[in-house]
Amino acid sequence: MHVVGTATKPVRSSHEHEVCGSGFKRLTPVGEAFRMLVNSLPKKSPDLESVSISLALGRVLATDILSPIDMPPFDRAAMDGFAVVAEDTYGATVNAPIFLRIVGSVSMGVTTSLHMNRGEAALIVTGGQMPQVSNAVVMVEYTKQRPDGRVEIWDEVHPGENVSCVGEDVQRGTIVLKKGTLLLPQDLAMLTYIGIHRVMVCRRLRVAVLSTGSELTEGSAFVEGKIPDVNRPALMGAIRQLGCEPIDLGIAADEFDQIRSKLQGGIRTADIVLVTAATSVGPGDIAPQVINSLGEPGMLVHGVAMRPSMPTGLAVVNGKPIISLPGYPVSAYLAFLEFVHPLISYMLDADFLPRPTVRAKLSRRVAGILGSRTYVRARVHATEEGFIAEPVRTSGAGILSSLVQANGFIIVPEHVEGYEEGQLIDVELFRPVERAQTVK
Repeated sequence: MHVVGTATKPVRSSHEHEVCGSGFKRLTPVGEAFRMLVNSLPKKSPDLESVSISLALGRVLATDILSPIDMPPFDRAAMDGFAVVAEDTYGATVNAPIFLRIVGSVSMGVTTSLHMNRGEAALIVTGGQMPQVSNAVVMVEYTKQRPDGRVEIWDEVHPGENVSCVGEDVQRGTIVLKKGTLLLPQDLAMLTYIGIHRVMVCRRLRVAVLSTGSELTEGSAFVEGKIPDVNRPALMGAIRQLGCEPIDLGIAADEFDQIRSKLQGGIRTADIVLVTAATSVGPGDIAPQVINSLGEPGMLVHGVAMRPSMPTGLAVVNGKPIISLPGYPVSAYLAFLEFVHPLISYMLDADFLPRPTVRAKLSRRVAGILGSRTYVRARVHATEEGFIAEPVRTSGAGILSSLVQANGFIIVPEHVEGYEEGQLIDVELFRPVERAQTVK
């Protein structure tokens, strides 16, 4: 049996719970376990690199971006119509129009040198630069050009009306994007808008993935007595989704030296190392012992108060985090969401988008376990009455189809015994909501 801690035993949290019959002496609450992990990591700023904005989508911004210019850089028309001096239009109505002399026109995309005087107007299109002296635009719907070179104005306007002024959108020197922003398409548009074509971003984190198990085989071909390794491709895909670079460490048999050698390679080449299986408390579960042999401080947490994923282990070796994930695919994926996802965000000093959540009515009761955070796979349907959450009935940690059939998780907190049928609860989504006419 492996006990949490190594030669440099961390201070145990007062929130850890004794668990009878689980094989673990203690289970650490999820939040406390994560804090123990990050508090044991060295303070280190992420490595940076400069990239073109065409390659910046999904990257984490490494510096604040200040606008070098005002946008718009000049006063421009916000409507098609006539540029005027607003005071010339006061009192204009359909029955008592104001007549102004047309002195020119302004097209979009050209600099105008047109200078207007009181009593004059200029035809202008949306986005056109406002002539000097003009301070408003009368919409074309409220005007009529006359053959004598004048325009009838049927509606009064006020200074600044239908005009986009200098710096109205972005002012020079203001922060338009903050350090730590995960760049989205609209952010790339903003960078282009203010004339920035390269940005400093955090280097993609490298995350190594090792699967352990003498029973595992590569690929989808069926081999008698073997099972395909599904954790590695799933986790590597999840790593890519987070904008990181996966490193494939392959499969290691349940042999101490083989697992140790592969983990050493991961520590050398990656920023984070993930290892699946061999992490519980059986005689073949040697991952914690292997990790402890690699360096200090070693295993910080072995056993987390969450169901499934209880055998999850968190370690730091020579400044590198190692996450020991359970072998069952559902448990491995859940532990990834709870620990690897926020760890990547922490190491990049970034704010990642939270998982989308919907409020749904529960179709039947779900049970929790006091002292443990419980994750229930569920299928959320949209109905005329609102969202309905139907727990997936076949939900063992080794039932991969349950994760495919579900589109979200109901999370029952540690202090809650369960949720009742008909209760409104939050569901964290990882797939779109399915539309259904009725839900039985």
